[in-house]
Amino acid sequence: MCRWPLLLLWGLLPGAAAAAAGGSGRALPHRTLLDSEGKYWLSWGPRGGGLAFRLEVRTAGYVGFGFSPTGAMASADIVVGGVAHGRPYLQDYFTNANRELKKDAQQDYHLEYAMENSTHTIIEFTRELHTCDINDKSITESTVRVIWAYHHEDVGEAGPKYHDSNRGTKSLRLLNPEKTSVLSTAIPYFDLVNQDVPIPNKGTTYWCQMFKIPVFQEKHHVIKVEPVIQRGHESLVHHILLYQCSSSFNDSVLDYGHECYHPNMPDAFLTCETVIFAWAIGGEGFSYPPHVGLSLGTPLDPRYVLLEVHYDNPTYKEGLIDNSGLRLFHTTDIRKYDAGVIEAGLWVSLFHTIPPGMPEFRSEGHCTLECLEEALEAEKPSGIHVFAVLLHAHLAGRGIRLRHFRKGEELRLLAYDDDFDFNFQEFQYLKEEQTILPGDNLITECRYNTKDRARMTWGGLSTRNEMCLSYLLYYPRINLTRCASIPDIMEQLQFIGVKEIYRPVTTWPFIIKSPKQYKNLSFMDAMNKFKWAKKEGLSFNKLVLSLPVNVRCSKTDNAEWSIQGMTALPPHVERPYKAEPLVCGTSSSSSPPRNHPLELLVYFMVLCSLLHSTHLWS
Repeated sequence: MCRWPLLLLWGLLPGAAAAAAGGSGRALPHRTLLDSEGKYWLSWGPRGGGLAFRLEVRTAGYVGFGFSPTGAMASADIVVGGVAHGRPYLQDYFTNANRELKKDAQQDYHLEYAMENSTHTIIEFTRELHTCDINDKSITESTVRVIWAYHHEDVGEAGPKYHDSNRGTKSLRLLNPEKTSVLSTAIPYFDLVNQDVPIPNKGTTYWCQMFKIPVFQEKHHVIKVEPVIQRGHESLVHHILLYQCSSSFNDSVLDYGHECYHPNMPDAFLTCETVIFAWAIGGEGFSYPPHVGLSLGTPLDPRYVLLEVHYDNPTYKEGLIDNSGLRLFHTTDIRKYDAGVIEAGLWVSLFHTIPPGMPEFRSEGHCTLECLEEALEAEKPSGIHVFAVLLHAHLAGRGIRLRHFRKGEELRLLAYDDDFDFNFQEFQYLKEEQTILPGDNLITECRYNTKDRARMTWGGLSTRNEMCLSYLLYYPRINLTRCASIPDIMEQLQFIGVKEIYRPVTTWPFIIKSPKQYKNLSFMDAMNKFKWAKKEGLSFNKLVLSLPVNVRCSKTDNAEWSIQGMTALPPHVERPYKAEPLVCGTSSSSSPPRNHPLELLVYFMVLCSLLHSTHLWS
């Protein structure tokens, strides 16, 4: 049990506005509520080479705040402060692996301001990003799990009293660049929201609903998108994708929604392939940069869109009805550039395989130089400019990096999250826009942990399956929506000893013919039957990272650029990215491939090409 009272952060309580304004006098650009009762607010922002924090908590006792590798008390970096008998105090603590609270010999939190009245305590303090104290956690651009607590009494001689239930954790990205644009309260918006969707009592449901974009007489730009999540469903709605669909429909396609990727799904849904926005759990509203907007109202822009909502119901609750979706704010004050979205990474497929029992396993999805060269040379030879990235994986994900190469040399990471949290995924604003030129290539690199799993983990739609994707927001918009790859399956099966499969392929997953120990098993059952140990898992990981890949290089109209099929990887991509050294004091398992039955057709086309290309399939 946790033995330390936690602290709340961020925000400005209405009743404490005057007191907060009378604090250090410096505005902090970011704020969030840490608890569900409105009692603990955190505010923060850059200060010199570090960060400044303000905690505003409804208590006359102590407040606690800290950083934890897991969101729990073990191995945490903690600060406790308050005002006792008219005197402010602030103390740097840490906990060991046994959650024992100890004072830190190196005090790295510096008190700036403290105030207490009859209802609230406000504490402001600063801290460097990298203190070089082994008991402190470095603050990076990755996800940070903050912990908080408070108590109605101040810290006594024996230390902080146990906080009971006045505690919690929240994942944040503390180094997100400031959002410079402030929207007028009068700006128009429209909602794309599901109406009374019945959520089945099963773990994973993807629900699709088509909407018609309002008819505009002139071009508009969407400049902000916010999630509209039904109260109480914050953990049920895991992510939302918005796709552009064909414009050659009538409004009859709007009559009803349907479960996505279902055999009876309406044919109209199959035309919705181009992602134009993505939101994931834990994320907040997204504002486009002042010079960029999502275009609506022109012949190239969407008239019909598909809202895909991923519901995660791990406890199989019954009787759930949802009304969640997106809110789009728009303007006729047209900005200089139209925004586009590229989905990069691993093509979601059962051929994305992760062995069980692995403390770390690495997968890579390639946006190849051939794809980017062809698409950019045809559309924008001077390149495109990336301004935000959403990194996406599922429950086994532990870290994601979007790597950028030019002429064989690795450039600055486009985005990374080395402490990935499945329950906190949002667009990361890039501090500086990064240009992608013809001939560049990208690698979405994902780290997984399957120590608690006894069977294979497959690429797929369920949260127990895995994904490895990056969504790049960029400008100016070009005719490229997906740039992804999947490793060759042939040598993956050769690794476990498969020699031959039945031809022609008439079932999915396909069936193995030899050797005897795998005869008449699906390739999934064969992979699960193989005796995986850490040594075999490491060898398999090394193999997979070196295999040729099948490439998708997709246009807006679902067509492909000519660059597709099997591609060998350049040798340099196997080298893991090495982080810059820190400077102290500086700032379901059998589901088919993703994205509708249309992709299944392409998938089998690729599979058929494989069947004819090697002795394994003879």
